[in-house]
Amino acid sequence: MGLLDRFLPKKSAGGPSANEPPAVGAPAAAGSGPPAAPAPPATPGEPAGGPLTPGAASVLGRLKQAREALERKDRGAAVAIYEEVIATAGDRADILLTISGDLGVTGHTREIIELIGPRYDAQRHGPAAGINLLQAYLAVRDPEAAQHVLDLLFALQRPELEERLLGFSNVISDMLLLEAEDAITPTPPADAPGDSMGVKLELVSISKPIWFYGLEGLPGLLPPKEGKVRRVAFGQLAVLGLKDIEEVMKQPEDELARLSRGLPLWLAEMLCFSANCAAIAAIPLRGKEHYAVINAEWAPEHMRQLVETVAGGLDYVFTGALLQKHADYELVLRLWEVKKFRERKAFTVRWTPATADQVLAQFRAQLGAFMEFTPHPAGQGLAYIPPVRLHDYVEALGVGLTLFLSEKQVLPLSRLTLPAEVVARLGEMAAQSEFASLLALGLHARARRLGLEVPAPPLALAATAAVEQARKLLEQ
Repeated sequence: MGLLDRFLPKKSAGGPSANEPPAVGAPAAAGSGPPAAPAPPATPGEPAGGPLTPGAASVLGRLKQAREALERKDRGAAVAIYEEVIATAGDRADILLTISGDLGVTGHTREIIELIGPRYDAQRHGPAAGINLLQAYLAVRDPEAAQHVLDLLFALQRPELEERLLGFSNVISDMLLLEAEDAITPTPPADAPGDSMGVKLELVSISKPIWFYGLEGLPGLLPPKEGKVRRVAFGQLAVLGLKDIEEVMKQPEDELARLSRGLPLWLAEMLCFSANCAAIAAIPLRGKEHYAVINAEWAPEHMRQLVETVAGGLDYVFTGALLQKHADYELVLRLWEVKKFRERKAFTVRWTPATADQVLAQFRAQLGAFMEFTPHPAGQGLAYIPPVRLHDYVEALGVGLTLFLSEKQVLPLSRLTLPAEVVARLGEMAAQSEFASLLALGLHARARRLGLEVPAPPLALAATAAVEQARKLLEQ
């Protein structure tokens, strides 16, 4: 079993409309893992198991008011109403299920723990609210609390839930194993994804391929987006196993840090060339000092922060984590449906230096098929043909991002370094790849403008009209 196997649901692949997680209280398929965020009641706006009793019309009205407060993002008002309702009707199973479901749908995972955790009684409230609470503990990476709830659910002796509860048990076991191996650090505060200092982070959204910035004057590079498209974001990956976050952030950027940002940039670039998607990469910054170091996966509240900063909203968010042990690399990538703040799919990818390019190419094809990648008609933008040496290209995208943000004075020049070996490897592949040529040209031009020592330019570039036009523009 790989270190990140706990994230991989045992479900068949399909488009974003497939692989709906089981409803609360329903048994899962054999071997399936649970969704990472709590599921809503079966019927929105109505407690599971039927309507409230006639004498509780005021309770139903208050629950509706709380749900409306969540919809307008007034968390304080919703929590106040829920506390009032729980004080008078908290013994009822349908009340706790409705509250935990509405909070789960809107991504308020920690509020489920605060409101439901101290009051949940498995015998009195039944399994459905308990499963929502269990999933909330898993979402914030608290395996001990999740295990306690799981024990209560097993004690109910409900045969129809056994397979699903065993799936939860496997997830908790793997999570505890990771902690025992010091593979991950404690979950960060809710106000900052992965930042152990609890400092509010700023998010930078990169909505175009990183090599496109500076080439906006050239027509025909990017395809137009017309009609209804899926709006997708790729968040910076967590790097598992990091210890002293403050010290790590002071060090020059290394390969894993570049990959943690380069992989989201690459995947967003891919979907930029799909007719049915519009994609961004979301990169957190620690003020204007440096990149934020992420050592734990984004929680639902962090994704909610991202969604609220994107004009027009988002339909899907990808988050994930990256782990290196010796010469082995492991990546987990999760797909979240924003409407329900529910995990829909997880991908696990493993490679070594010898297999990196082949494995990443296979993963690109798998993700493209799942997202129903649709090429634009000929003549509408460049054809999407990524370089063969994908690992080197992805790492170079991370370098390109740093140069771009430094030139825009988002990152300080005092901390900027240009890894010559990464730029040299990019130059070696430029002759065979239009995208690598455009990235290499942009890196060299931006480095010159920033006054950096520039490695030797590529010996040869791809012989295309777009590359020649870009060369002339950037050499002016």
